[in-house]
Amino acid sequence: MPKNTISDEAMSNGHHTAFAGRLRRGLLPLPPPHPVNPALLKDAEQRADSFQNRIADRITAFSGSMAFVYLHVIWFGCWIGFGVEEYPFGLLTMIVSLEAIFLSTFVMISQNRADAKRQVLADEQWKTVQEEDQQNQELLDLSKQILDLTKELNAYYRSTSGPASSLSTSSDGA
Repeated sequence: MPKNTISDEAMSNGHHTAFAGRLRRGLLPLPPPHPVNPALLKDAEQRADSFQNRIADRITAFSGSMAFVYLHVIWFGCWIGFGVEEYPFGLLTMIVSLEAIFLSTFVMISQNRADAKRQVLADEQWKTVQEEDQQNQELLDLSKQILDLTKELNAYYRSTSGPASSLSTSSDGA
C-alpha cells in the first residue's frame, strides 16, 4: 500500500492547510487591496451598487489571473488531444476569437475603471490643494494682523516711555 506523502503529523500541524492555501492563492485571483483613501472607498461603494459593474469586475479579475491561463491550457490541450475537431480547428478558432472580442471589451472596462479612480484621486487632491490655499491665506492674514499689533504695541510703548527710557540693560557695577 503506497504511503501518503503528507504525514499525519504534518496534517495535524496545519501544513496541509498551509499547502492548500498556497495552492489556492496560485490558482485563484487575489482579491484587490481595499482602498484606504476615503474618496476611493466611496467610489468603490458606488461601483459595487451596480450589478453590471460587479459582474465586469469579477470577469476582469478572473481573466487576469493564472487560473484563467491554466484553464485555457487544459481546455486547448483536451480539445486538440481528444480530437474534438480536425486540424484547422475552425470552431476552436471562432470560439477563441469571440472570447478575445469580449476580453478586449473587459480590458477597456477595466481601463475606464482605473481612469475613473485616478480622476477621483485627482479631484480629492485638487480639493485638498484648494483648502490648503485657503488655510495659507488665512495664516498670512493672521500673520499680518500679528505684525500690525506688534507695531502698534511697539509704538505705544515708545510713546509712553518717553525719550529718557532705554531698552538696553545697564550693569549695576559700572
